[in-house]
Amino acid sequence: MNQSFRVVVALSRRALNEILRVPGAAIPGILAPTIFLIGLSGAFGKAAQLPGFHASDFTTFIVPVSILQGAGFTGAATGVNLARDIEQGWFDRLLVCPAPRVTLLAGIVSSAALRSLLPASFVFIVALIMGVHWPGVDGLVIAFVLAMGLATVMAFWSTIIALRFRTQQAAPLMQVANFIAVLFTTSYAPKELLASWLRTIASINPVTHVLDGARQGFVGAVTWHTTWQAVVSILGLQLVLGALAVRSLRRFGV
Repeated sequence: MNQSFRVVVALSRRALNEILRVPGAAIPGILAPTIFLIGLSGAFGKAAQLPGFHASDFTTFIVPVSILQGAGFTGAATGVNLARDIEQGWFDRLLVCPAPRVTLLAGIVSSAALRSLLPASFVFIVALIMGVHWPGVDGLVIAFVLAMGLATVMAFWSTIIALRFRTQQAAPLMQVANFIAVLFTTSYAPKELLASWLRTIASINPVTHVLDGARQGFVGAVTWHTTWQAVVSILGLQLVLGALAVRSLRRFGV
């Protein structure tokens, strides 16, 4: 158990060290959600005046969206890095070590959770500068925990794609899942204002519950009912995609 834990820590530390060695690689995952936040706030800022819009302003409404987008980008980048390691042969050497493959996967994915705090923090600071109100300690902690959870979900997904195609050229397929998962929710309008087809998709999309959980404190009060639904949704996604990622890893090279 101790040895497996050390393997997880070592792999996580290696991924985190990449931020220091190649800081430019982290810039897209930080700038993209920030640009979305600023651009959409300017373009659709008056949308909050529509009847049925339950937020004080549009910027506050979409801050959690940008936080989750940054987490998703970070998770997808984990798969891109894994594909690079596969191309360079480093991952083959890693598979020779006596650690269980589940441990290797845990080390890869856990780094995504930690790295997601960087874009989440940057987006939140920019949001405060733009005048978004303080969501409270509980609201902020829940939003960041859910962001870390979504980062692991996207890391599982991107790992599956990396192990399947074994090339960085599959990066767009890793990223598109993040766009679909976050955008087909109540990202930019309450469910009541969505088109009927999008309302239906948002109702069955588990990430909608995650977004509702992350919005607490920003829009409305923090409640246990919304929080547990968000946590269960994240755990369900982690369980399904994690099992598929373990299966792909065990079949890798066979």
